[in-house]
Amino acid sequence: MAADSEPESEVFEITDFTTASEWERFISKVEEVLNDWKLIGNSLGKPLEKGIFTSGTWEEKSDEISFADFKFSVTHHYLVQESTDKEGKDELLEDVIPQSMQDLLGMNNDFPPRAHCLVRWYGLREFVVIAPAAHSDAVLSESKCNLLLSSVSIALGNTGCQVPLFVQIHHKWRRMYVGECQGPGVRTDFEMVHLRKVPNQYTHLSGLLDIFKSKIGCPLTPLPPVSIAIRFTYVLQDWQQYFWPQQPPDIDALVGGEVGGLEFGKLPFGACEDPISELHLATTWPHLTEGIIVDNDVYSDLDPIQAPHWSVRVRKAENPQCLLGDFVTEFFKICRRKESTDEILGRSAFEEEGKETADITHALSKLTEPASVPIHKLSVSNMVHTAKKKIRKHRGVEESPLNNDVLNTILLFLFPDAVSEKPLDGTTSTDNNNPPSESEDYNLYNQFKSAPSDSLTYKLALCLCMINFYHGGLKGVAHLWQEFVLEMRFRWENNFLIPGLASGPPDLRCCLLHQKLQMLNCCIERKKARDEGKKTSASDVTNIYPGDAGKAGDHLVPDNLKETDKEKGEVGKSWDSWSDSEEEFFECLSDTEELKGNGQESGKKGGPKEMANLRPEGRLYQHGKLTLLHNGEPLYIPVTQEPAPMTEDLLEEQSEVLAKLGTSAEGAHLRARMQSACLLSDMESFKAANPGCSLEDFVRWYSPRDYIEEEVIDEKGNVVLKGELSARMKIPSNMWVEAWETAKPIPARRQRRLFDDTREAEKVLHYLAIQKPADLARHLLPCVIHAAVLKVKEEESLENISSVKKIIKQIISHSSKVLHFPNPEDKKLEEIIHQITNVEALIARARSLKAKFGTEKCEQEEEKEDLERFVSCLLEQPEVLVTGAGRGHAGRIIHKLFVNAQRLTESSDEAAAMTPPEEELKRMGSPEERRQNSVSDFPPAAGREFILRTTVPRPAPYSKALPQRMYSVLTKEDFRLAGAFSSDTSFF
Repeated sequence: MAADSEPESEVFEITDFTTASEWERFISKVEEVLNDWKLIGNSLGKPLEKGIFTSGTWEEKSDEISFADFKFSVTHHYLVQESTDKEGKDELLEDVIPQSMQDLLGMNNDFPPRAHCLVRWYGLREFVVIAPAAHSDAVLSESKCNLLLSSVSIALGNTGCQVPLFVQIHHKWRRMYVGECQGPGVRTDFEMVHLRKVPNQYTHLSGLLDIFKSKIGCPLTPLPPVSIAIRFTYVLQDWQQYFWPQQPPDIDALVGGEVGGLEFGKLPFGACEDPISELHLATTWPHLTEGIIVDNDVYSDLDPIQAPHWSVRVRKAENPQCLLGDFVTEFFKICRRKESTDEILGRSAFEEEGKETADITHALSKLTEPASVPIHKLSVSNMVHTAKKKIRKHRGVEESPLNNDVLNTILLFLFPDAVSEKPLDGTTSTDNNNPPSESEDYNLYNQFKSAPSDSLTYKLALCLCMINFYHGGLKGVAHLWQEFVLEMRFRWENNFLIPGLASGPPDLRCCLLHQKLQMLNCCIERKKARDEGKKTSASDVTNIYPGDAGKAGDHLVPDNLKETDKEKGEVGKSWDSWSDSEEEFFECLSDTEELKGNGQESGKKGGPKEMANLRPEGRLYQHGKLTLLHNGEPLYIPVTQEPAPMTEDLLEEQSEVLAKLGTSAEGAHLRARMQSACLLSDMESFKAANPGCSLEDFVRWYSPRDYIEEEVIDEKGNVVLKGELSARMKIPSNMWVEAWETAKPIPARRQRRLFDDTREAEKVLHYLAIQKPADLARHLLPCVIHAAVLKVKEEESLENISSVKKIIKQIISHSSKVLHFPNPEDKKLEEIIHQITNVEALIARARSLKAKFGTEKCEQEEEKEDLERFVSCLLEQPEVLVTGAGRGHAGRIIHKLFVNAQRLTESSDEAAAMTPPEEELKRMGSPEERRQNSVSDFPPAAGREFILRTTVPRPAPYSKALPQRMYSVLTKEDFRLAGAFSSDTSFF
């Protein structure tokens, strides 16, 4: 064994020289990626259309590779194009140079306004970039750069890939790339120079031509002509001669119902600063040949006015301050506050002298107090509850977050009925400025779960928003809310309906706060009707059944009801005893009183026979031709109680209670009893209106489908109708049968109320009182977003910008999804507010450009249309071609803008230097000279770009003629040369 083990130990000492190095592994990884992406061989595309680099779709795919521990990302950038037919192309492939080399000479897409820098510099439609994966990493040393470049060269050679491959070197911000493209017998090297300062000899075209020619090193004489494309960019920064049209609101103004220069209920709109910071004019000479023009350090032919192509782009101010956006954002910030109203305003404000703080128990104690005398007309002075005076007594007027003028203006806006001459009624207030109720804008509240735009809730949201922004911030919000809650209690106690709310039960499509206010209105309506009912019944001594006063079917009460004096006396006694005992609640009588009232003093059980002897009560009107089955009397529809209105939180609470009862028999029975309260009430009303009726009679009126009638032949052979209850009504211990047996003949006016308005009103008032400003803001934020969207739509309709229309639709769609859920996420709400602000900025930009280009001042309709089209293109496109260049209508306006800006600059410079007027005249020269030297109308070019192209044989005279290209850009602090130089690798 020992002998066997010796050779094994020797094996491990052998050095394997075939092991791949890190460098070789890196090359193989690059090759692998190129193969995976199928970038092998030549794939020729169509010639590029004009402007395709901007209008076309660019895509990219990435992968990650590593060189030892250093990670690189490999990204393939390409323009998406339709595939071309491959037939008849194979035999040409050997002779054709790669697609990217052909693209170097393409002139249709010089200076694209929006593209990758390599696309702008080299005009490529497809390329691969290898760059350090981490943003902070950089390849700095020359040896590493060369190593990467040689790796790229080997990978391209091994795979036969004809797509240019670039390596990013130096720091990322420098955008330095070196690369290579290989084809059959040809190669292009992509090289770059980047300096901070432009060397003096290269500040003009002649110097750049010298570099280009020396770099090509072409052996031919004379050298083929060089094709040149030039673009100079001029920046207009000084727009001061055109005042920004947005007027900041006057916060101190309070005239004619206006606060902050804005009516309550009207949201502000517009940017506080000019949203367009700069205008960039690019003057282009697209096809020039060397020798046609002169541009050196002494003289230049490149006059921007004479440039054949002008194009303009605008630079937008970053996050301009927008009034509407700020308004909504500031209101949204309240949602994150934790303080209660007490903590914000000071707890002492609520305390009465020598008394404890009022709470719900004190509110309920008001039930035993005598009702206050109703005031038929309100005024600002007596509009608010007396508790307001107590608050003012503790907190001096000067300490109040809102001053009286502002507060009274808001209260008048919210409660316009306070100064109206007519008695208060519950009709919804209408506002002429709001869209009609059937319009799409009006019905936005359904999607946003906010409130109708003419409702009190909506107005309250806008007022709180305005107060938060202009009048006292959070304290002002808390103060107004406190006043609002006091007003709600005042209206409840004095039977004054709340204006600006649609009548009827709470609308579950609206926000919960709106539902609560509608519920309070329902309570006030019921209480008001009850109080008025008491007055009419007390005064109407001639009516036998005063409870039916005002009902539709009073005249249908049959004469045979007028019985003996004794019976009359009994009925009278019953009514008196009920009305005397009823003060605040409609509670039913005790059983003995009920029996007396119905003529059953003996206490016998009320069977059908006895019930038939009762007097009918609470009839509404006769039901067609139906008659009672037992005695043939006409069937009367009774006056019934309306079901109790409910808000969504009460419905949710009720459903939870019912769900908790479980599935046991007892739980199911209890659930059924709870759900049949309304049914029982209707049965009692029916029995009272139809003495001697049966369950079948009730079912025929209440649920006709549960009474099945069939034609049968009787004993005499006649065809007669025979009816019976449906199968579900015959189930043993059926809830309907149980309820019918327990139901007593009691008219609706004497039943226990299904809807206890006093209790529900106090619950609503308590709910309102405990709302923190943050809760309030959460409730009302959908209304504020709703209002902001309407405002944006209104402003957009004045400008008619198609792109904005699309964005508004997206905002509505997004908001309806977010706001329909309870407690939406803050992040999603912020997104909606940000989108609204962006649209506001877009509209403000449109207005700024229209003001600057004077679209409204155009007298000729055609010119006006052209200018409006030009302005809308500026908003939507990265760069817009100026029709007619400097001689077109838009061009003349742009020229004038630059001239005015130059004069402003010159005059300010001279004011600083205090130059005498004579010197100024000498400097400007004669008018002819001034007109000829129009270059001075423009500032020095902020950027100058040159593209030089030619096709020459390299490196030898007999080599294949190949494309050569050099791009250069000269700015104040940047000088870049990006060259692509091709050479023949077969014949050199």
